[in-house]
Amino acid sequence: MTLQIMSEPPPEPAEIADKMRTAIEQEMPGASVTVTAVSAGHFEVDVLAAEFEGLTRVKQQQRVYAAIQELMAGDNAPVHAIDRMVTRTA
Repeated sequence: MTLQIMSEPPPEPAEIADKMRTAIEQEMPGASVTVTAVSAGHFEVDVLAAEFEGLTRVKQQQRVYAAIQELMAGDNAPVHAIDRMVTRTA
């Protein structure tokens, strides 16, 4: 294990939630997106999107994860877990 020295404090959970919401909205224009910070690194996501029509629940969730993958990548990723995800069609 290596020692990591951080020069900046970690982002606030609300700031990360905003980044997640923006990333999902950019990936799925017209979607209604709510992201709630549960605790540091843990979030709940609710996405209502017409483009989910005809997709299985797993495929819908994969679309959401693809949109936020950069925020979940690496050892110092600001998103550790999605505690609850709801995907619905319009």
